[in-house]
Amino acid sequence: MKTISIADHEIRPGEFKEININIARLPSRTQIDTPIYVYRAPEPGPTLALTAGMHGDEINGMEIVRRLIDSGHNRVLRGTTVCMPIINVYGFLNYSREVPDGKDINRSFPGSKSGSLASRVAYHLTHDIIPNIDYGIDFHTGGAMRTNYPQVRCMMQEPRNVELAYAFHAPFTIDSPFRPHSLRQTAAKKGKNIIVYEGGESLRMDQYAIEEGINGTLRLMKHLNMIDWAPEPKEPNRIIWSSSWARARTAGLFQPTIKCGDYVHKLQVVGNLTDPFGEFKEQIKSPVTGYVVGLNNNPVVNAGDALLHLGMDDLCKIGGSSDD
Repeated sequence: MKTISIADHEIRPGEFKEININIARLPSRTQIDTPIYVYRAPEPGPTLALTAGMHGDEINGMEIVRRLIDSGHNRVLRGTTVCMPIINVYGFLNYSREVPDGKDINRSFPGSKSGSLASRVAYHLTHDIIPNIDYGIDFHTGGAMRTNYPQVRCMMQEPRNVELAYAFHAPFTIDSPFRPHSLRQTAAKKGKNIIVYEGGESLRMDQYAIEEGINGTLRLMKHLNMIDWAPEPKEPNRIIWSSSWARARTAGLFQPTIKCGDYVHKLQVVGNLTDPFGEFKEQIKSPVTGYVVGLNNNPVVNAGDALLHLGMDDLCKIGGSSDD
Protein backbone atom coordinates (compact mmCIF):
# COMPACT_ATOMS: atom_id res chain seq x y z
CA MET A 1 0.00 0.00 0.00
CA LYS A 2 1.30 3.42 -0.96
CA THR A 3 1.47 6.36 1.41
CA ILE A 4 -1.16 8.99 0.63
CA SER A 5 -0.74 12.71 1.13
CA ILE A 6 -3.51 15.15 2.10
CA ALA A 7 -2.65 18.84 2.47
CA ASP A 8 1.07 17.95 2.67
CA HIS A 9 0.46 15.42 5.45
CA GLU A 10 1.46 11.81 4.77
CA ILE A 11 -0.74 9.02 6.13
CA ARG A 12 0.63 5.49 6.15
CA PRO A 13 -1.28 2.20 6.41
CA GLY A 14 -2.48 1.65 9.99
CA GLU A 15 -2.28 5.38 10.85
CA PHE A 16 -4.89 7.81 12.14
CA LYS A 17 -4.19 11.49 11.65
CA GLU A 18 -6.04 14.74 12.35
CA ILE A 19 -5.22 17.37 9.75
CA ASN A 20 -6.19 21.02 10.08
CA ILE A 21 -6.45 23.04 6.87
CA ASN A 22 -6.21 26.76 7.49
CA ILE A 23 -8.59 28.60 5.17
CA ALA A 24 -8.38 32.18 6.51
CA ARG A 25 -8.94 34.09 9.71
CA LEU A 26 -11.68 36.20 11.26
CA PRO A 27 -11.38 40.01 11.43
CA SER A 28 -10.39 39.46 15.08
CA ARG A 29 -7.29 37.62 13.75
CA THR A 30 -8.66 34.32 15.06
CA GLN A 31 -7.50 31.54 12.74
CA ILE A 32 -10.22 29.30 11.31
CA ASP A 33 -9.14 25.72 10.59
CA THR A 34 -11.14 22.98 8.90
CA PRO A 35 -10.37 19.65 10.66
CA ILE A 36 -10.00 16.43 8.66
CA TYR A 37 -9.85 13.01 10.33
CA VAL A 38 -8.09 10.38 8.22
CA TYR A 39 -7.81 6.70 9.09
CA ARG A 40 -6.01 4.15 6.95
CA ALA A 41 -6.57 0.48 7.71
CA PRO A 42 -3.60 -1.89 7.56
CA GLU A 43 -5.30 -3.74 4.69
CA PRO A 44 -5.94 -2.21 1.24
CA GLY A 45 -9.37 -1.04 0.13
CA PRO A 46 -11.21 2.00 -1.26
CA THR A 47 -11.04 5.51 0.13
CA LEU A 48 -14.39 6.89 1.32
CA ALA A 49 -14.96 10.57 2.16
CA LEU A 50 -17.65 11.48 4.69
CA THR A 51 -18.31 15.22 4.47
CA ALA A 52 -20.83 17.35 6.36
CA GLY A 53 -21.48 20.96 7.26
CA MET A 54 -21.05 22.33 3.74
CA HIS A 55 -23.91 24.55 4.90
CA GLY A 56 -23.18 25.67 8.44
CA ASP A 57 -26.72 25.32 9.76
CA GLU A 58 -27.16 21.67 8.69
CA ILE A 59 -26.48 20.03 12.04
CA ASN A 60 -27.76 16.51 11.37
CA GLY A 61 -24.99 15.70 8.91
CA MET A 62 -22.36 16.94 11.36
CA GLU A 63 -23.81 14.71 14.06
CA ILE A 64 -23.80 11.68 11.73
CA VAL A 65 -20.09 12.06 11.01
CA ARG A 66 -19.35 12.88 14.67
CA ARG A 67 -21.07 9.71 15.87
CA LEU A 68 -19.27 7.61 13.26
CA ILE A 69 -15.95 8.93 14.58
CA ASP A 70 -16.99 8.71 18.24
CA SER A 71 -18.09 5.08 17.88
CA GLY A 72 -14.94 4.12 15.99
CA HIS A 73 -16.83 3.19 12.83
CA ASN A 74 -14.42 5.35 10.83
CA ARG A 75 -11.63 2.89 11.78
CA VAL A 76 -12.49 0.41 9.06
CA LEU A 77 -10.89 -3.00 8.52
CA ARG A 78 -9.90 -2.29 4.94
CA GLY A 79 -9.32 0.91 3.03
CA THR A 80 -9.36 4.54 4.19
CA THR A 81 -11.90 6.99 5.60
CA VAL A 82 -11.61 10.77 5.27
CA CYS A 83 -14.04 12.46 7.67
CA MET A 84 -14.88 16.16 7.62
CA PRO A 85 -17.65 16.85 10.17
CA ILE A 86 -17.76 20.63 9.51
CA ILE A 87 -16.63 22.04 6.18
CA ASN A 88 -18.15 25.49 6.67
CA VAL A 89 -16.86 26.45 10.11
CA TYR A 90 -17.84 30.09 9.47
CA GLY A 91 -21.49 29.20 8.86
CA PHE A 92 -21.50 26.86 11.84
CA LEU A 93 -20.38 29.67 14.16
CA ASN A 94 -23.04 32.02 12.75
CA TYR A 95 -25.94 29.51 12.43
CA SER A 96 -25.84 30.25 8.72
CA ARG A 97 -25.98 28.32 5.46
CA GLU A 98 -23.40 30.55 3.78
CA VAL A 99 -19.97 31.92 4.64
CA PRO A 100 -19.70 35.58 5.77
CA ASP A 101 -19.48 36.90 2.20
CA GLY A 102 -22.98 35.49 1.57
CA LYS A 103 -21.85 32.88 -0.94
CA ASP A 104 -22.72 29.17 -0.95
CA ILE A 105 -19.66 26.89 -0.88
CA ASN A 106 -21.60 24.22 -2.75
CA ARG A 107 -22.08 26.60 -5.68
CA SER A 108 -18.42 27.68 -5.72
CA PHE A 109 -16.53 24.62 -7.02
CA PRO A 110 -13.88 24.01 -8.24
CA GLY A 111 -12.93 27.19 -6.42
CA SER A 112 -9.97 29.54 -6.47
CA LYS A 113 -6.99 29.89 -4.14
CA SER A 114 -7.31 33.68 -4.26
CA GLY A 115 -11.06 34.03 -4.80
CA SER A 116 -13.96 34.66 -2.42
CA LEU A 117 -14.04 32.92 0.94
CA ALA A 118 -16.49 30.29 -0.35
CA SER A 119 -14.29 29.77 -3.41
CA ARG A 120 -11.21 29.26 -1.22
CA VAL A 121 -12.92 26.56 0.84
CA ALA A 122 -14.04 24.84 -2.38
CA TYR A 123 -10.50 25.09 -3.77
CA HIS A 124 -9.02 23.16 -0.83
CA LEU A 125 -11.62 20.41 -1.17
CA THR A 126 -11.02 20.18 -4.92
CA HIS A 127 -7.24 19.94 -4.60
CA ASP A 128 -6.68 18.29 -1.20
CA ILE A 129 -9.59 15.85 -0.85
CA ILE A 130 -11.16 14.85 -4.18
CA PRO A 131 -7.94 13.53 -5.80
CA ASN A 132 -7.37 11.18 -2.85
CA ILE A 133 -10.79 9.50 -2.65
CA ASP A 134 -12.71 6.89 -4.60
CA TYR A 135 -16.21 7.53 -3.24
CA GLY A 136 -17.98 9.98 -0.97
CA ILE A 137 -21.15 10.68 0.98
CA ASP A 138 -21.99 14.37 1.37
CA PHE A 139 -24.45 14.87 4.24
CA HIS A 140 -27.11 17.60 4.06
CA THR A 141 -30.50 18.52 5.55
CA GLY A 142 -33.53 20.48 4.45
CA GLY A 143 -33.19 24.25 4.69
CA ALA A 144 -35.35 27.25 5.53
CA MET A 145 -37.50 25.36 8.09
CA ARG A 146 -38.17 22.49 5.67
CA THR A 147 -37.56 18.90 6.68
CA ASN A 148 -36.50 16.15 4.31
CA TYR A 149 -37.38 12.53 4.92
CA PRO A 150 -34.17 10.43 4.83
CA GLN A 151 -33.14 10.22 1.19
CA VAL A 152 -30.16 9.76 -1.11
CA ARG A 153 -29.79 11.99 -4.16
CA CYS A 154 -27.64 11.00 -7.12
CA MET A 155 -27.44 10.84 -10.90
CA MET A 156 -29.24 7.57 -11.61
CA GLN A 157 -27.93 7.49 -15.18
CA GLU A 158 -24.52 6.53 -13.75
CA PRO A 159 -24.51 2.79 -12.87
CA ARG A 160 -21.94 3.22 -10.08
CA ASN A 161 -24.16 5.81 -8.40
CA VAL A 162 -27.11 3.41 -8.55
CA GLU A 163 -24.95 0.72 -6.93
CA LEU A 164 -23.85 3.04 -4.11
CA ALA A 165 -27.37 4.35 -3.49
CA TYR A 166 -28.82 0.85 -3.39
CA ALA A 167 -26.13 -0.24 -0.93
CA PHE A 168 -26.86 2.78 1.31
CA HIS A 169 -30.57 1.83 1.14
CA ALA A 170 -32.21 5.03 2.41
CA PRO A 171 -36.04 5.09 2.46
CA PHE A 172 -35.91 7.14 -0.76
CA THR A 173 -33.41 7.42 -3.60
CA ILE A 174 -34.08 10.47 -5.76
CA ASP A 175 -32.78 10.87 -9.29
CA SER A 176 -31.12 14.26 -9.05
CA PRO A 177 -29.13 16.13 -11.72
CA PHE A 178 -25.91 17.88 -10.80
CA ARG A 179 -26.11 21.36 -9.35
CA PRO A 180 -23.72 23.64 -11.24
CA HIS A 181 -20.40 24.21 -9.46
CA SER A 182 -21.23 21.69 -6.72
CA LEU A 183 -18.90 19.25 -4.95
CA ARG A 184 -20.73 16.32 -6.55
CA GLN A 185 -20.39 17.70 -10.07
CA THR A 186 -16.70 18.56 -9.62
CA ALA A 187 -15.94 15.11 -8.22
CA ALA A 188 -17.76 13.43 -11.14
CA LYS A 189 -15.61 15.34 -13.63
CA LYS A 190 -12.59 13.79 -11.92
CA GLY A 191 -14.05 10.28 -12.06
CA LYS A 192 -15.14 10.15 -8.40
CA ASN A 193 -18.62 9.09 -7.27
CA ILE A 194 -20.25 11.12 -4.49
CA ILE A 195 -23.84 10.59 -3.37
CA VAL A 196 -25.76 13.10 -1.26
CA TYR A 197 -27.71 12.11 1.86
CA GLU A 198 -30.48 14.46 2.98
CA GLY A 199 -32.33 14.08 6.27
CA GLY A 200 -34.09 16.34 8.75
CA GLU A 201 -34.18 20.12 9.03
CA SER A 202 -31.51 22.78 9.50
CA LEU A 203 -30.66 23.82 13.09
CA ARG A 204 -32.72 20.95 14.50
CA MET A 205 -31.63 17.45 15.54
CA ASP A 206 -33.65 14.66 13.92
CA GLN A 207 -32.74 11.37 15.60
CA TYR A 208 -34.36 9.16 12.95
CA ALA A 209 -32.55 10.98 10.13
CA ILE A 210 -29.28 10.72 12.04
CA GLU A 211 -29.72 6.99 12.67
CA GLU A 212 -30.64 6.34 9.03
CA GLY A 213 -27.57 8.27 7.91
CA ILE A 214 -25.28 6.25 10.18
CA ASN A 215 -26.83 2.90 9.27
CA GLY A 216 -26.80 3.68 5.55
CA THR A 217 -23.12 4.63 5.75
CA LEU A 218 -22.32 1.34 7.46
CA ARG A 219 -24.23 -0.56 4.77
CA LEU A 220 -22.25 1.25 2.08
CA MET A 221 -18.98 0.50 3.89
CA LYS A 222 -19.91 -3.18 4.05
CA HIS A 223 -20.78 -3.19 0.35
CA LEU A 224 -17.33 -1.74 -0.39
CA ASN A 225 -15.78 -4.50 1.76
CA MET A 226 -14.41 -1.95 4.24
CA ILE A 227 -16.21 -3.61 7.20
CA ASP A 228 -17.81 -7.01 7.77
CA TRP A 229 -21.16 -6.09 9.40
CA ALA A 230 -23.89 -3.50 8.91
CA PRO A 231 -27.50 -3.18 10.17
CA GLU A 232 -30.38 -4.29 7.99
CA PRO A 233 -32.65 -1.55 6.54
CA LYS A 234 -35.83 -0.68 8.44
CA GLU A 235 -37.71 0.51 5.35
CA PRO A 236 -37.81 -0.44 1.66
CA ASN A 237 -35.76 1.67 -0.73
CA ARG A 238 -38.08 3.53 -3.13
CA ILE A 239 -36.66 5.02 -6.33
CA ILE A 240 -38.10 8.48 -7.00
CA TRP A 241 -37.90 9.40 -10.68
CA SER A 242 -39.77 12.69 -10.59
CA SER A 243 -41.18 15.11 -8.05
CA SER A 244 -43.67 17.95 -7.68
CA TRP A 245 -44.29 20.72 -5.18
CA ALA A 246 -47.61 21.64 -3.61
CA ARG A 247 -47.61 25.41 -3.20
CA ALA A 248 -49.73 27.94 -1.35
CA ARG A 249 -52.15 29.81 -3.61
CA THR A 250 -52.42 32.60 -1.07
CA ALA A 251 -50.69 33.79 2.08
CA GLY A 252 -51.72 32.47 5.47
CA LEU A 253 -50.99 29.92 8.20
CA PHE A 254 -50.29 26.36 7.01
CA GLN A 255 -51.23 23.38 9.18
CA PRO A 256 -50.37 20.00 7.58
CA THR A 257 -52.55 16.94 8.22
CA ILE A 258 -49.91 14.50 6.93
CA LYS A 259 -46.35 13.66 8.00
CA CYS A 260 -43.08 13.56 6.14
CA GLY A 261 -42.67 10.12 4.56
CA ASP A 262 -46.43 9.55 4.10
CA TYR A 263 -47.95 8.22 0.88
CA VAL A 264 -50.71 10.50 -0.42
CA HIS A 265 -53.18 10.28 -3.31
CA LYS A 266 -53.93 12.93 -5.87
CA LEU A 267 -56.52 15.43 -4.52
CA GLN A 268 -56.13 14.07 -0.97
CA VAL A 269 -56.35 16.82 1.65
CA VAL A 270 -52.83 17.31 3.04
CA GLY A 271 -53.40 20.40 5.17
CA ASN A 272 -55.29 23.59 5.81
CA LEU A 273 -54.45 27.21 5.09
CA THR A 274 -56.05 29.87 7.28
CA ASP A 275 -55.55 33.52 8.09
CA PRO A 276 -54.72 34.69 11.66
CA PHE A 277 -58.13 36.31 12.09
CA GLY A 278 -60.52 33.44 11.44
CA GLU A 279 -61.88 34.94 8.21
CA PHE A 280 -61.03 32.10 5.81
CA LYS A 281 -59.98 28.45 5.75
CA GLU A 282 -58.79 26.65 2.62
CA GLN A 283 -58.06 22.95 2.20
CA ILE A 284 -54.73 22.12 0.54
CA LYS A 285 -54.95 19.10 -1.77
CA SER A 286 -52.12 17.06 -3.21
CA PRO A 287 -51.56 17.78 -6.92
CA VAL A 288 -50.21 14.24 -7.51
CA THR A 289 -50.06 10.75 -6.05
CA GLY A 290 -46.73 10.32 -4.33
CA TYR A 291 -44.63 10.22 -1.19
CA VAL A 292 -44.03 13.24 1.03
CA VAL A 293 -40.24 13.50 0.75
CA GLY A 294 -40.11 17.06 2.09
CA LEU A 295 -42.39 19.19 4.30
CA ASN A 296 -42.49 22.88 5.19
CA ASN A 297 -42.47 23.31 8.99
CA ASN A 298 -42.92 27.09 8.87
CA PRO A 299 -46.62 27.79 9.52
CA VAL A 300 -46.42 31.34 8.12
CA VAL A 301 -46.42 31.17 4.31
CA ASN A 302 -46.74 33.56 1.41
CA ALA A 303 -48.41 32.97 -1.93
CA GLY A 304 -46.29 30.59 -3.99
CA ASP A 305 -44.37 29.15 -1.03
CA ALA A 306 -43.60 25.43 -1.19
CA LEU A 307 -45.69 23.46 1.31
CA LEU A 308 -44.65 19.88 0.60
CA HIS A 309 -42.36 18.06 -1.81
CA LEU A 310 -43.92 14.98 -3.41
CA GLY A 311 -41.83 12.22 -4.97
CA MET A 312 -43.19 9.72 -7.48
CA ASP A 313 -41.94 6.22 -8.22
CA ASP A 314 -43.26 3.80 -10.84
CA LEU A 315 -46.11 2.63 -8.57
CA CYS A 316 -47.26 6.21 -8.06
CA LYS A 317 -47.44 6.71 -11.81
CA ILE A 318 -49.61 3.62 -12.08
CA GLY A 319 -51.79 4.86 -9.22
CA GLY A 320 -52.33 8.28 -10.76
CA SER A 321 -50.37 11.44 -11.40
CA SER A 322 -50.98 15.06 -12.36
CA ASP A 323 -51.38 13.92 -15.98
CA ASP A 324 -54.45 11.76 -15.22
